[in-house]
Amino acid sequence: MSWKPTGPTSSADTRNSAQYGFFDLLKKPVEIYVFVDPLCPECWSLEPSLKKLSIEYGRFFTIRPILSGHLTVLNKDKFDKPKKLKEIWERTASRTGMSCDGDLWLENPVNLPWLASIAIKAAELQGKKAGRNFLRKVQEKLFLNKRDISDETALIECAREVNLDVQEFTQDLYSNSAKKALQCDLKLTQEMEVEYIPTMVFFNESEEEGGLKVSGLYPYDIYVKVLKQMLQMDPPPAKKPELEEFISYYGFVGNKEISVVYDWSKEKTEKEMKKLQLKQMVEKVPVKYGTFYRHVKG
Repeated sequence: MSWKPTGPTSSADTRNSAQYGFFDLLKKPVEIYVFVDPLCPECWSLEPSLKKLSIEYGRFFTIRPILSGHLTVLNKDKFDKPKKLKEIWERTASRTGMSCDGDLWLENPVNLPWLASIAIKAAELQGKKAGRNFLRKVQEKLFLNKRDISDETALIECAREVNLDVQEFTQDLYSNSAKKALQCDLKLTQEMEVEYIPTMVFFNESEEEGGLKVSGLYPYDIYVKVLKQMLQMDPPPAKKPELEEFISYYGFVGNKEISVVYDWSKEKTEKEMKKLQLKQMVEKVPVKYGTFYRHVKG
């Protein structure tokens, strides 16, 4: 795969990077802590902006997901109110365009919410990328497929689908290492006074001052503005990959994610994806709100 969402993708972009002395290619100056909870629909709704930010400016930053535990630990009472949770999910899906099927809470509720967080930390023991891929897969199972992601069978299925070492993952799931890693995330959430999720905290390694905190969901341009403020410069966005490359790289994406990344209307996205369907490069996966597309490997 030639294209990656974290580096320059054109000669023009490389020239633009050159005027900054290539420091952005050698050492990414900004680290972004993204505080999330796997059960939070607004955290799921942040995905389109994170994808676009990684594609356009990923050469300048690394992302570090932090599990806040705000839903699974601090608001236990919410899990006793399935109808209320269903309403919150459905409202979020309608507002953001990222599908959340609230019927989960009536049909197949999550019994042990904290176990999903420990599972993500267990996956991270196989590498940062493994952890991020596993988190995404868990979110897909939860929000789109109405799976109880605290069920061990569902978690092992996620591990298998993102190509983890399943035996190692199963052992780590109940290990002290995974529990300690989650405790570190919860402690960091408290220390940084994160009171709302999702929250993104931007740090510049060369600056001794604290990071810039952005709590809640905002339009994409706000995240770009904060990143440029941290960089103290105004670099151009990298060239976007061809749609086929984007779908191939991520494997499974929503129409909302495509629309945000390419600045397309819903209608334009559907039209472009119809072309890829005709080429048999993707298959359409209907969900409660909108559509997802799965890359078909040739």
